[in-house]
Amino acid sequence: MKSKLFLLTAIASVVPLSASVAQTPTIDYSQGLYKTAAPDWSKITWDTLPPVQQPGFLKIPKNLISTFGYDPSRSWTAGQKVDSVVMLGDADDAFKMSDLSLKAIDTVALPTTGTTTKPTLKDFGLMQWQTPKTLVKAMPELSNLSLSEVPPLADLFSRNGAAGLGSSTISQAIASNPQVANLTLDKIDLSKYSLNSIPGLDKTQLGKFKSWQQAYLNQIPKLSQVPFDKMPQPISSDIGVVGIASVVLGTAEKGDTRAGNDYFVSGSVVRGDRTEEVACPPGIECSYLEMGDFAGSQGGLYGKRWASGSSQQVSGGYGILAAVNGGKEPTGRLVYGSGFKVALTGVNESKGTADFGLFFRICARPPFQQKTCTPYFIGPVPWLPVSENDLVIVGTGR
Repeated sequence: MKSKLFLLTAIASVVPLSASVAQTPTIDYSQGLYKTAAPDWSKITWDTLPPVQQPGFLKIPKNLISTFGYDPSRSWTAGQKVDSVVMLGDADDAFKMSDLSLKAIDTVALPTTGTTTKPTLKDFGLMQWQTPKTLVKAMPELSNLSLSEVPPLADLFSRNGAAGLGSSTISQAIASNPQVANLTLDKIDLSKYSLNSIPGLDKTQLGKFKSWQQAYLNQIPKLSQVPFDKMPQPISSDIGVVGIASVVLGTAEKGDTRAGNDYFVSGSVVRGDRTEEVACPPGIECSYLEMGDFAGSQGGLYGKRWASGSSQQVSGGYGILAAVNGGKEPTGRLVYGSGFKVALTGVNESKGTADFGLFFRICARPPFQQKTCTPYFIGPVPWLPVSENDLVIVGTGR
């Protein structure tokens, strides 16, 4: 019997944009007589993104957890911050966050106001499921240190019946106490220990630790304050491909057999993380933004439509996780790379405005297998709106 993925989410309804989208850092960009507010990626971080507007959850069967090597299951509520919903493994192909160390994060993170309390091992979320053995695997230099030089490990061994090991090296302690060597560090009070209580911890890449993929972004100190243009694989700050927002058309519009896939810029994200344009089905509601091109009627974007994700759901995802959410995602585009999909979430025909939202997905890369991803269904996260005669950032679709 095939394993089933159980998911409950709601993305079909239009959600009013949160006021917090107004605080998204932008830069003014113009081309000829046209202008837009473009994202300022040097100031946008996971922490500054508006909250997710719809609830949902994902439950992974046990046999798939063993296949993945960690458990990507989770749940979230409306109003929850993105950095507490997205795990490291979900967006690592997009941003290569696993290449970062705590020290590297500290050098590029934007300063924050408020508490100056130094983080402890408890604040470094992935430490809770590390063991002495996995720590030594991640940090081989620990093996020759004496146990007394690494207080959290000394605490773990002494609390679990391994006495008189103060002068032993960590490798000796592990060899002589195999059961304790496999105990997770959440068996001790991690809040008692600073990050530097484990020598070299701050210089170790996140991807070296066991099951690093299942740590939420907000469980890595200061990671949520790293600007997207300072990621190991930075988001492109280049404006890229742009069109002109000619007209927005509302829910009275229907799909038309004469307007095939090549009439649209919106669609599905397929394997290879590229946008594949999908037309609205004939006779089905299809509100959309129609675009113009700087080259006039001869331009590649002239007359192209960006359909609303509130009107149209398309196939999404690939691999095992493609079945999640019924295999559907709102139609849209990869405007800024694969980290999130941009969808048109609603139009106001009388005001000539179009609202957008970001949608996120869950990805895993099982050992010796291809990456698998859910459809982009976590969202929407309110994004920068567009008015008629504004520029529209379209991107390459990849």
